[in-house]
Amino acid sequence: MKTLIIYTSQTGFTKKYVEWLAERMKADLIDLKDAKKKDAKFFNDYQAIVYGGWAMAGNLVKSKWFLDKSISWKDKRLAMFCVGGSPNDNPDVETALKNMLNDEQRKYIKAFYCQGGFNYEKMNGPSKLAIKVFVSTLKKKKDPTEEEKKMVEMISSSYDISDIKFIEPIVEYLESGDKK
Repeated sequence: MKTLIIYTSQTGFTKKYVEWLAERMKADLIDLKDAKKKDAKFFNDYQAIVYGGWAMAGNLVKSKWFLDKSISWKDKRLAMFCVGGSPNDNPDVETALKNMLNDEQRKYIKAFYCQGGFNYEKMNGPSKLAIKVFVSTLKKKKDPTEEEKKMVEMISSSYDISDIKFIEPIVEYLESGDKK
């Protein structure tokens, strides 16, 4: 199946995942900025199109373009995934995945999550500020939960919890032929 992976990466975690996925699927890889410059015919040759981006505050960053285009790609296998700093088993991940797509989009797009990490050295100013505010808010919270305490400890410095195994559900979906 001829597959295209469109991505945006701020600190390198998403890029790592799209490279793993592209190698595994023998897929073409294109940065979102370049994909936006392509005409509609460019996408016609692909049977599957995947969008990968990073998570910020429970949202998949810059996914609007893909979601707008996906309406005309319903005949293709479509997937999107976000890479974030939370472990895959964090209950907030499931909530974020549910909120990523509306009911209509879920009929033809499958959403995934891959745990990545934080790299403060490569993070842009607004993102660093948002994380600092979040950490500060959690630190000041009266009676924080154990989960919140762990989160503060985890995101107070750079870390990498990415693992190639987290592309497996995406690969299985793309190879299965099942659109649900």
